[in-house]
Amino acid sequence: MVQPSKTSDVSSRIWLTVLVCGLGYFVDIYDLILFSIVRPESLRAIGVLPSQLQDASEIILNAQMVGMLLGGLLFGVLADRRGRLSVLLGSILMYSIMNIANAFVTTVPMYAAFRFLSGVGLAGELGVAITLVSEVMPKHSRGYGTTIVASMGILGAVGAYVVHQMSDWRVAFIIGGVMGLCLLVMRVRVRESGMFNRMEDSPVARGNILMILKKHRLGTYLSSVAIGVPIWFVIGILVTFAPEFTKEGGGSLDVVAGQAVMWAYVGLASGDLVSGLLSQFLKSRRRTILVFPLMTTGTVAWYLFTPAKSAYLTYLQTAALGFSAGYWAVFVTTAAEQFGTNLRATVATTIPNVVRGGLMPALLMFAALRKSDSILLTGQPLVSGAIIVGCVSLIIAFVGLIFIKETYGKELDYLEH
Repeated sequence: MVQPSKTSDVSSRIWLTVLVCGLGYFVDIYDLILFSIVRPESLRAIGVLPSQLQDASEIILNAQMVGMLLGGLLFGVLADRRGRLSVLLGSILMYSIMNIANAFVTTVPMYAAFRFLSGVGLAGELGVAITLVSEVMPKHSRGYGTTIVASMGILGAVGAYVVHQMSDWRVAFIIGGVMGLCLLVMRVRVRESGMFNRMEDSPVARGNILMILKKHRLGTYLSSVAIGVPIWFVIGILVTFAPEFTKEGGGSLDVVAGQAVMWAYVGLASGDLVSGLLSQFLKSRRRTILVFPLMTTGTVAWYLFTPAKSAYLTYLQTAALGFSAGYWAVFVTTAAEQFGTNLRATVATTIPNVVRGGLMPALLMFAALRKSDSILLTGQPLVSGAIIVGCVSLIIAFVGLIFIKETYGKELDYLEH
């Protein structure tokens, strides 16, 4: 009887790791987007009056965002100190339980508390998953692994929309939680990163956030944040307010926010797949990142300056916006590759959540601009505000890219001192 080779066994474990991380991110995005999809229905079900929907939504969303910011720091530091695999599984367990708990909320404070805890758990998934996959795969092919993880994850938004169409909001939350718990069964053959294991005997500090604040690292960290800023401008402003942008331009009144989000995430998944493959083909992360913000500039202009749009054209444009902003996988992979093993998970986990958190000041800026008559670039307040915020976001990304080092094929088995 022919025995399987050791190389074949190692390869199967690597791809199992990629699969588990990808499915974990799928459930992560499913949960993150599901709340946006079921928000009006779920709030009405627990007795929130129509006049109170906006206030209640803001309380819950802010609680979730604070949870994600704190969770990004917590899980990143723990992953560098305790191990990638255990923290990844802890993250999955936490947001799975909270997903199920969300199905049984009866008040806004309870909803906010569970979304806060969900946010803490959700924050740890992507960065730790990208770190683990980056460290277990061969250096010249790790882009394929991280691309698969991100592409599978983004499709979680589509899954959330489809599940909600077929079920009640409480059932949709329970399904998300059960999917996460099922992932824990798949962990049996997943192994810890060898790079982390080799670091355990070293006296070097691990997960020390103060090390990132040193001058020669802080610039790299901020530049890594900067290149991701346009992604959440596109999703958090242009796609979220697709019905309002279409209406302001004299277009269809039939645009459904949930469908706009779904098509945007279909575009994001496609963009993540293409950007990851392109970075492997070009053998360059920097050139790939340059291509996508340039595309984003064009699609944003098309979206904002097309008058009298139909609902179908709006959905097509949100898909195009998603595709052009679909360099999330390359963005997070590049961030992870900039730093040594003892800081990598901290960086890869906090940077995406800092970018997400950056949506808050962007929204405040957008709100102030659209209400200001003195800065009306067009006859449309929403478009005028979006033009300015978009320009600022894209400029920040292009400046950040100047200071980012090329990391394709970089050896990651080293420590920061």
